[in-house]
Amino acid sequence: MKKLILFISLMGTLFAVDFEQARSAYHQGAYIKALNSFFILAKEGNPIAQHNLALMYASGKGAKQDNAKALRWYEKAAKQGYGPASYNLAQLYHQRAKSNPHDYQKAKYWYEKAINAEIKEAYNNLASLYLMGEKGKKESAKAVALLEKAATLNNSKAQINLAWLYAWGKDVPHNKMKAYENLKKALAAGENEASGYLDKLCQESAWVCKD
Repeated sequence: MKKLILFISLMGTLFAVDFEQARSAYHQGAYIKALNSFFILAKEGNPIAQHNLALMYASGKGAKQDNAKALRWYEKAAKQGYGPASYNLAQLYHQRAKSNPHDYQKAKYWYEKAINAEIKEAYNNLASLYLMGEKGKKESAKAVALLEKAATLNNSKAQINLAWLYAWGKDVPHNKMKAYENLKKALAAGENEASGYLDKLCQESAWVCKD
């Protein structure tokens, strides 16, 4: 899965001065000061401050690492329609989904919200969730459709995942040419992992790799 989206940025005019002070403290490494400042803004309902506060709890910067608090603040921001919070909230539920089917559904719900907010990484992660499957029941066709969409958005991780499925995946119609094309795109984007998969694909099906 992709790492959590770090979104520490200025938010416009409302609370702008206080937010800038909190953001500046964070980037200077004054994490306790930043945490306290974000907390005040978060309590006042600022969704970006709520998200940033959650990030700090999730990473243990400025306070002891606490996923329960991170989840609570992500959810407050996500419910206000803040896309990065929806994505990071979905990831927390995704991590727990293997042992709790309710978390699987929550992860799915918030990934979909993140997609609606145009967080392109959410396509790849939702596909991963479908491949994991609720109670072990994989939904490969849905995963492929999501990865196709993410690949068209130039998500290089999705291109690698899609290529792997097309070349070696189970319950997916194999298409070595599409696998090759996506691996080439990922490699051009700097994904060195694609190189090993290209070598394997070309050894197994040399005809595919003849440009």
